[in-house]
Amino acid sequence: EPTTERVSDGYRWGQLVIGVICMVMIANLQYGWTFFVPDIQKKFGFDRAAIQWAFTLFVLFETWLVPVEGWFVDKYGPRVVVLFGGLLCGIGWVINSYAASLNMFYLGQVVAGIGAGAVYGTCVGSALKWFPDKRGLAAGIIAAGFGAGSALTVAPIQWMIADHGFQAAFFNFGIGQGLVVCALAFFFTSPKKGQVPEVVANANIIQTRRNYTPGEVARQPIFWLMYFMFVIVGAGGLMITANLKPIASDIGVDKVPVTIMGITMVAITFAATIDRVLNGLTRPFFGWVSDKIGRENTMFIAFAMEGFGIYMLYLWGHDPLWFVLLSGFVFFAWGEIYSLFPSTCTDTFGTKFAATNAGLLYTAKGTAALLVPVANYLQQSTGSWDGVFLVAAGANVLASLLAIAVLKPWR
Repeated sequence: EPTTERVSDGYRWGQLVIGVICMVMIANLQYGWTFFVPDIQKKFGFDRAAIQWAFTLFVLFETWLVPVEGWFVDKYGPRVVVLFGGLLCGIGWVINSYAASLNMFYLGQVVAGIGAGAVYGTCVGSALKWFPDKRGLAAGIIAAGFGAGSALTVAPIQWMIADHGFQAAFFNFGIGQGLVVCALAFFFTSPKKGQVPEVVANANIIQTRRNYTPGEVARQPIFWLMYFMFVIVGAGGLMITANLKPIASDIGVDKVPVTIMGITMVAITFAATIDRVLNGLTRPFFGWVSDKIGRENTMFIAFAMEGFGIYMLYLWGHDPLWFVLLSGFVFFAWGEIYSLFPSTCTDTFGTKFAATNAGLLYTAKGTAALLVPVANYLQQSTGSWDGVFLVAAGANVLASLLAIAVLKPWR
């Protein structure tokens, strides 16, 4: 293919900004769900565990189809895929707004999941392709849009549910978010050969010059090591995301007011807000660190912090102030998996099939989501969260050791 001229950095950052706005628009589909559950339960009297299967279905369809959507991006470009995703995101929540049975909610969440995955996969793939020179940072900024983007809409969504009912909130936010994504789809482009800097030469960042196809990637043992690490770290974080409120109420801290730096809120609201913000900030921060000191060294530090944080939450979580601070620390040490793993994957397997290959690795989040109910069964059988905390802490320590002792020498 003919080599074109380098594009300006401004153009590349423009592409990143479009991606971030799209990520903010789909963040609610995952992070806003928890606010709808009590009202759905109240209106229809469904069992809470049965309602939460809709969330699991959402995560599964959001993650496991990303390689397929990534393949479409790599073959046909990003516009069509984002347009398709935006439409489905809107339709999914409109279905939720009319749903009167569990199966309708399941359908709505599946449709929304396919849409969110299409947008998510395209935005991450786009960042990885446009920024070979700052790959960790770029993947982190995109992932931050998804993690922290929902912090902006926590209040508006709760306000609309309270004032107009959850069905109006599903309908209005669904249509609004979907339209923004569809409008932005037309501005997406993929870099042509020569438009971006060459693969960066840095002693700490090992980057391949060869482009592996998805079929080759699936046969590499190193891919499965990364997949296993993603699952065991991802499961701990998703378990706490899904159960933050139940954990807080079981240990009796959810309604206790906490004051930090002159701001007072009840512990659960404070924790949820801080967690979203830190879960967003950590992604560009650790991505940037990994561009400097290398991916595996950064994984070792972050996963070890996570193991320590979860263990401290097990020891001190019954104190409301420590619950808020430590849950923030845990989310800060967890969220970076969404920038470190995609950038490591592209470093290892090349950019040509970046969207598909990073998508294959991202399915680990779906696998991790299937472990979330296991945590609930473990808690029910023992009557306490202690076992869950200790298993999650141990899994993180294992992953941090694998990063430095196995992944690094292998690469």
